[in-house]
Amino acid sequence: MIRTLLLTACILSTGTVFSQKLKTISYQDGSQKLNGLVTSNAGKKLPGVLILPAWKGIDDEAKTAAAELEKQGYIAFIADIYGEGNIPADNASAGKTSGYYKQNYDAYQKRISLALEQLKKNGAISDKIAVIGYCFGGTGALESARGSLPVAGVVSIHGSIGKDQTRKNGPIATKILVENPADDKGVTPEDYNNLIKEMNEGNADWQIITYAHSKHTFTDPKSPDYNEVMAKRAWNHTVMFLKEILK
Repeated sequence: MIRTLLLTACILSTGTVFSQKLKTISYQDGSQKLNGLVTSNAGKKLPGVLILPAWKGIDDEAKTAAAELEKQGYIAFIADIYGEGNIPADNASAGKTSGYYKQNYDAYQKRISLALEQLKKNGAISDKIAVIGYCFGGTGALESARGSLPVAGVVSIHGSIGKDQTRKNGPIATKILVENPADDKGVTPEDYNNLIKEMNEGNADWQIITYAHSKHTFTDPKSPDYNEVMAKRAWNHTVMFLKEILK
């Protein structure tokens, strides 16, 4: 128990240090100002990874992932989906705001596309880009694939995988990795089976890894759901997938 607490404290303090190395990049969606973050290797010609944060906006988990990806030789850019002045203050507002983008998926895909353009402007090689996302961001990773955005692959990390079944399934050229916690109450067997059906009908290159004894936010050290062993495995699977498709 003490070891776990110390490790968590170390991860959180490291995340704070990492965040100091991230540079704010402001960009626009019409009149809405967006404020993303890019790693300190911006400007170099390197593969790139777009990070889509969870439902409360840019957080320490996204910042830590960006710093770790920089160590792996990627330029990482954390997208601002909601925009300046629209960051949720609590779970209720986060649910409402993220729910809007889940329902209005075209607006979500547009915000992701704008962030991808910023990643390219900051040096990412245009044909060597992937998207990873946590929670609400995991939904966005799947929307990147559904929207045929120009990325080599996507990783959905404990994302909401359900899709409005009135939407038709289409071809999916993007490689997909879904990291699914076994005990996520937000994912129903119907959601799971429909996603497999969607990916198969789209002739996608896909895989789903399910992590035992893991609840929804199992990768976040700040969450009571945090599962240290499974979080490490999930990250290793993410790194392996990115290396395969981008290097």
